[in-house]
Amino acid sequence: MKNAHLAGPLLIILSTGAFAQSSVTLYGVIDSNVRYLTNASSTGNSLVEMGTGGMSESEVGIRGVEDIGQGVSAIFRIENRFFSGSGQSDPALPFWNTAFVGLRSATLGQLTLGRQTNTLVDTVTKVYASNPWIPYSNSFQPELTMTAGIWTSNLAKYAIRLGSLTGEASYAFGGDAGHTSYGSQMAFGLGWLPGGPVSLAAAYSAIRDSTNGSLAKLWTAGGSYTWDATQFHAGYYENRLDPGFSSYLNGPFTQEELMALKYLDFSSRRMMTAGITQTVSTTWHFSLNYWRTWQSGKTTDLDGTASQFQLVADYSLSRRTDVYLEGDYSLYRGDLIGAQLQGANALGSAVKSTQLGLAAGVRHQF
Repeated sequence: MKNAHLAGPLLIILSTGAFAQSSVTLYGVIDSNVRYLTNASSTGNSLVEMGTGGMSESEVGIRGVEDIGQGVSAIFRIENRFFSGSGQSDPALPFWNTAFVGLRSATLGQLTLGRQTNTLVDTVTKVYASNPWIPYSNSFQPELTMTAGIWTSNLAKYAIRLGSLTGEASYAFGGDAGHTSYGSQMAFGLGWLPGGPVSLAAAYSAIRDSTNGSLAKLWTAGGSYTWDATQFHAGYYENRLDPGFSSYLNGPFTQEELMALKYLDFSSRRMMTAGITQTVSTTWHFSLNYWRTWQSGKTTDLDGTASQFQLVADYSLSRRTDVYLEGDYSLYRGDLIGAQLQGANALGSAVKSTQLGLAAGVRHQF
């Protein structure tokens, strides 16, 4: 009898969902590892810890889509990033780190409004990001620093695909009365993804300081070549700052993070990346990655260079669960000693000229 009482409301809910052709999905990633790191203190001591996350920062979110007719769908997404070791939300990010709503057309493209991934990182992750099978943000993915991080607040973004070409344009509103451009971000990205072995992409972004309108210019270009189960990728990134650039309240970095990255020390910072990924029997992924960074400081004593290397071995236990081993080694010179250049997950700064990191972890996606 109890089941009979429940059957009516349940059928109404299911039939309503089917009629509206809408869906809401709970999704997430839980990633945790144990990491060994040399030169983790000013005295050169090593560290063994369970990190704030694994190779992917853990996340939980809800996304939805509703068919509203004429080939158009309404979409939304909200997502929280958290530390798997402690269960706490990442204090450097808003609780809803992703929060956007928009419209998607099969022929006219997609328009979204809210806090979301920026155009540069969208462009890179489509074609030439390191470790492309791993859900970002990757905790050792230095190129994300050069794309102005991953997310931007107050962002309007339009994306479209026309055959092999993909295009994206976005604008983040500064919201300063009398100084419309202060705190704004404008970006464009273009990709060529023909479905064949070669894919290419490039993007440009102009960010205005939140307090004085000074300009930061960022651009990147790169490509990938896939041969059977092997992928090669390479990319180039450059950031140039006006002398007065010191804050960007739309993100991606807080003032504390700007200091940790030594982001305000340079007039230009350039990065070259290269890597290879090998898939074996659909269950194994191996990758080798290299990053080279050159910094021209605002003064000569702030010049610096960095060379970073990474090896990854990843084994899929199932479609949703994998285990991995990761190793990275970095050489820092000049002002890049002490700069947090390991990626998006705040692994900490290398306070000496060299640093070795080793990690073993497990990741589950749902």
